[in-house]
Amino acid sequence: VLIAGSGAVGASSILLDGSARTLEYDGHGALSAGASSRLLVDYSEPWRSHILDYLFLPNFGANLHLIKVEIGGDAQSTDGTETSHMHSINPLMISCDEGYEFWLLAEAKARNPDILTYALSWGAPGWVGNGTYYSSQGIDYHIKFMECVRDVYNITLDYMGIWNERPWGTPAWVKQYRAAMDEAGFTETKLVIPDGKMMMFLGHFQ
Repeated sequence: VLIAGSGAVGASSILLDGSARTLEYDGHGALSAGASSRLLVDYSEPWRSHILDYLFLPNFGANLHLIKVEIGGDAQSTDGTETSHMHSINPLMISCDEGYEFWLLAEAKARNPDILTYALSWGAPGWVGNGTYYSSQGIDYHIKFMECVRDVYNITLDYMGIWNERPWGTPAWVKQYRAAMDEAGFTETKLVIPDGKMMMFLGHFQ
């Protein structure tokens, strides 16, 4: 029992019951998006490694439990533009070392293999669905990013978003996305919806 208060207002008691079930702390994380992390990759050593250690080493510094990165889309996304892994529809043009988000995921995992990973698009190149984000090409575009992360960096993303601060398409499109993820071997990767204001989510059911 914790006793609080003063003589002027009287005393009160608060019961702390450690056995009661309540909300649990899920952890804390950080976001690299909108070109906000652009300068980090260019820091000279050992300062860059020191910063990464403070961010990602367990029981040290920030001790982040999750890292969320932008899937670059060759589009302005707040503070700058993040490059895409697919500048064109040509599958031979896929580049799994574009930008710095792949690098950041790998650096985080190297310091903490248990850190949760999350990726989300802020935009996509104009060729994706001929400008239609919620399309079969949009699904394939995101699957290719996940394959880059898995096949090149040996990381299976824990979470994938749909589109930053946007509605999430239609239930049918989300189901197609989920099925494509499963077919590509990402059965353990979870889809996060919605991303943004709750009213955008509720609008699908009105």
